[in-house]
Amino acid sequence: KSEQFIEKYQKVILIAVGVIVVVVLVVFGFKRFYIGPREKEAQSQMFMAEKYFEMDSLNKALNGDGQYLGFLAIMEDYSITKSANLSHYYAGICYLKLGKYDQALEHLDKFSSDDKIIAPMAKGAMGDAYMELKQVEKAAGFYQDAADMNKNDFTTPLFLMKAAMAYEELGKLDRSLEFYKRIKEEYPRSNEGREIDKYISYTESLLKKN
Repeated sequence: KSEQFIEKYQKVILIAVGVIVVVVLVVFGFKRFYIGPREKEAQSQMFMAEKYFEMDSLNKALNGDGQYLGFLAIMEDYSITKSANLSHYYAGICYLKLGKYDQALEHLDKFSSDDKIIAPMAKGAMGDAYMELKQVEKAAGFYQDAADMNKNDFTTPLFLMKAAMAYEELGKLDRSLEFYKRIKEEYPRSNEGREIDKYISYTESLLKKN
């Protein structure tokens, strides 16, 4: 039956295999001969934008200096590259520092990464933007998400602390205490963990008064 099936549909099968081979070759060629060179170009342009970012020259980092592109142009001109994706992160942080919180959220939301440090930092930066916009409940949620992403000794206790403080501002002291205690139990050697006892004591005293 198998042989009869193959004989009957031989042309269809050959066409299907041919289409698959062509698609694979097109994808491979596109990545190698188009995306690869574009990525190198984007990286060479992005080098100066990153330098300006490190120098806190945020407008040049965003808009370029006339010779090299800024993050905004890189994400537009090289839209399907990794550099364009990373430019959304940098642009979001730039706008956050410049006090343009809606633009910061717009770019940070477009950034995607599985990097153990940058991914939670981006999520936490969105929390910072919402805090500045006085949307504390949203900020607390983003801090919590950032803390639970790619758990590590740097970003996790940092955003657990920010989440705790946001819940404290909301008057949800029991939630705040929960996060402080997580820092003490799970990250006692972190920068936040070294001083966490005073936050726990303070929050517990407030709960007793209430």
